[in-house]
Amino acid sequence: MSRTALRICPLCEATCGLTLTIEGTRVTSARGDREDVFSKGFICPKGAAFGALDADPDRLRTPLVRVDGELREATWEEAFDAVAAGLRPVAERYGSDAVGVVLGNPNVHTVAGGLYPSLLIGALHTRSVFTASTVDQMPKHVSSGLLFGDPNAIPVPDLDHTDHLLLIGANPLESNGSLCTAPDFPGKLKALRARGGHLTVIDPRRTRTARLADRHIAIRPGTDALLLAALATTLFEEKLTDLGDLAAHVQGLPELRAALEDFTPEAVADACDVDAALIRTLARELAAAPTAAVYARIGSCTVPHGTLASWLVDVLNTLTGNLDRPGGALFPQAATDRTPRPAGPGRGFTLGRWHSRVRELPEAKGELPLSALAEEIDTETGQGEPLRALVVIAANPVLSAPDGDRLDKALESLDFMVAVDPYLNETSRHADVVLPPPPPAQSPHHDFAFNTLAVRNQVRYSRPAVPLEPGRMAETEIHARLVLAATGMPKADPGSVDAMVVEQTLAKAVKEPHSPVHGQDPRELAARLTGDDGPERRLDLMLRLGPYGDGFGADPDGLTLARLLAHPHGIDLGPLRPRLPQPLKTVSGKVELLPAPLAADLPRLRQALRERPAGPVLVGRRHLRSNNSWLHNLPALTGGTNRCTLHLHPEDAARLGVRDGEPVRVKGAGGEVTAPAEITDGIRPGVVSLPHGWGHDRPGTRQGHAAAQPGVNVNQLLDGTLLDPLSGNAVLNGIPVELTRVAVPEPR
Repeated sequence: MSRTALRICPLCEATCGLTLTIEGTRVTSARGDREDVFSKGFICPKGAAFGALDADPDRLRTPLVRVDGELREATWEEAFDAVAAGLRPVAERYGSDAVGVVLGNPNVHTVAGGLYPSLLIGALHTRSVFTASTVDQMPKHVSSGLLFGDPNAIPVPDLDHTDHLLLIGANPLESNGSLCTAPDFPGKLKALRARGGHLTVIDPRRTRTARLADRHIAIRPGTDALLLAALATTLFEEKLTDLGDLAAHVQGLPELRAALEDFTPEAVADACDVDAALIRTLARELAAAPTAAVYARIGSCTVPHGTLASWLVDVLNTLTGNLDRPGGALFPQAATDRTPRPAGPGRGFTLGRWHSRVRELPEAKGELPLSALAEEIDTETGQGEPLRALVVIAANPVLSAPDGDRLDKALESLDFMVAVDPYLNETSRHADVVLPPPPPAQSPHHDFAFNTLAVRNQVRYSRPAVPLEPGRMAETEIHARLVLAATGMPKADPGSVDAMVVEQTLAKAVKEPHSPVHGQDPRELAARLTGDDGPERRLDLMLRLGPYGDGFGADPDGLTLARLLAHPHGIDLGPLRPRLPQPLKTVSGKVELLPAPLAADLPRLRQALRERPAGPVLVGRRHLRSNNSWLHNLPALTGGTNRCTLHLHPEDAARLGVRDGEPVRVKGAGGEVTAPAEITDGIRPGVVSLPHGWGHDRPGTRQGHAAAQPGVNVNQLLDGTLLDPLSGNAVLNGIPVELTRVAVPEPR
């Protein structure tokens, strides 16, 4: 007998609702849930392949423990005993910072990844934390922290209502959106144009998104911050700034104008390879639109001035009065956010509270640059201990971080490594213990992170669609037991971890004057929580104490887990609304337009006015049917356009003497790779492009399909030295490379 079950897709940031068809315990198909309050039936190829991912025969089914140099199947008890025996001696002998934690992108797509990693880091007392954020979006966190006082206060474009959208380094028709959670991003862009709105895309490639736009500007890679600064300067010069209601919440306007005055359109035009008159036109259109939003993503983050570019995006939204305005860029309000505190000054945001051991790179948001991971393992400095042990959760830095060859060797030298991963991949193959989570159909789902970035306020939760298979362990329990094992208590009840969080959260909430439970008994409140397990009780707690919650009875119509379960397609909480000044946590209590660290980095941007690439430069590429390195083992999601090829312009191909499909050697500071040429006029001359996440050709992995079509690792072209200094983010775009035609024997 077949049945259907609802599920939120965990495969990208769009978070679409799915309707799964299930035969027994097997997912046989997935389609869009038309009644989902957020996605309304939209689905992409990744969501349609949900069943194939769930049933991938290469997914690990039992824990693996290394014995006599080989990974062998083990029981869960043996695995967690091995974790405790491996981690605690390292911390006790060398200090807590000798144990590192590496978190990958899939963590933000799971309930477990949203609830437990911070507890693990706290239990280990380590500052050696590395995540995928520093090869992706850390510049946006840093700029938001400096502007608004909160690194997670990221305004998103009001796609459903804006009249004018300026996209920079973003390709949402392929990525489905990023730092902007929006099911059916393509449909929203088409709707924008259908209602008479205007779409401009700035990107060195003529992407699918660029082809949809009213105007595409093929900027020189890496010069986004220069162009954005020139737009701001034009607004000042031509008296086009209009903060409107924002004026009361902003400080630093005169200082900002003075700091940017060198970046005129005429000054940046040659560096950006964009005509000065066109830059002025862009600024005037932005100012003249009834409502407008500037939105930039990974192409503008993974460049030498990524934090400055991220900052200038919100500067432009502010100068045009579009920050915190319907149709502009607004701050979402997720259902699991803490009870909003009263508006007023906060503690602000600080960078560089500690530094990495080797290059003394500053932390940002509690993280060190992922680019520094290899050197923190393999380099002795005489100051502090190298990393001796790692906990790697849903991460594959051998492919996603610069210079994977060096990291590959460094991981071999560790005293101990534990990986939480469903696959034996290029990184987890080095682990001493591998803890495999169950397939997604056997796990619950709620989007803790992405709802804070959603273009419409809503809340959804789906319980497991399929019962946990015998011998499997719930991902939440794996994480809880990992926390206990890291503290030397592998035999303790995993439920005690959730109980501790509930107790601590309520003890704090009852002391906060603005909390709906101020002054109440935390034990009585805990007894009223519902849910089948600890994670559900924690979700119930977060909902009740959140901005839409019932406050444990203070608002009888408010959210609870029980009410959410009664609405399987989700609950719509309404469009984004203006929220300032409440989200601001700066010391001044205002939007601080010119924070000192950003002002201090502007001289480096002035130097970029004189810089020109001496040869070809490389940019990345995203695929609709992919997500970093973790979906290449599915035949349904590879092939077609999702191939690891080198895009190059016909002029560059002619100069090299390369024909379509012929191999080209690409050499960078970190190494070289060879990939087949894909000649296209969709990329500007002097720029080549390789996709991210490939290179599945290392021995010892167990991903059969990925290994059969391995592609090449674009990050091997990097040596890890190129970083945005404020955020520690790796520079992945606009990097210089050398191209060489690989001789192909002529057919006889």
